[in-house]
Amino acid sequence: QVKLVESGGGLVRPGGSLRLSCETSGFAFNELHLSWYRQPPGKGRVLVAEHSTTGRPDYAEFVKGRFTISRDAAKSAVNLLMNNLKPEDTAIYFCNARASNIFGQVYGEDNWGQGTQVTVSS
Repeated sequence: QVKLVESGGGLVRPGGSLRLSCETSGFAFNELHLSWYRQPPGKGRVLVAEHSTTGRPDYAEFVKGRFTISRDAAKSAVNLLMNNLKPEDTAIYFCNARASNIFGQVYGEDNWGQGTQVTVSS
């Protein structure tokens, strides 16, 4: 069972930055496909960014050029640096992990963190 613990959310003004972190445990870090999702108020959960075990990050169109996902093997963590934040980025952000083989193929069940609130408001 993969355990995920997020941190780093908070209140920020439009144009500001925040850095989210998700520490993983219970599974080999280099065998995890790691992602960030978000759930705005009253809406469903959507993919924001993902980072495969083969080292290739991918982003939703609405965050490209503003958000950066990165893996920190020393801390078994995945980070999300969010720049130029907008009010529409307000949401609960969730870390997700799934097992992945050496070819980057994802398998197994979804594992979720508890979520961290990000509020962008003046």
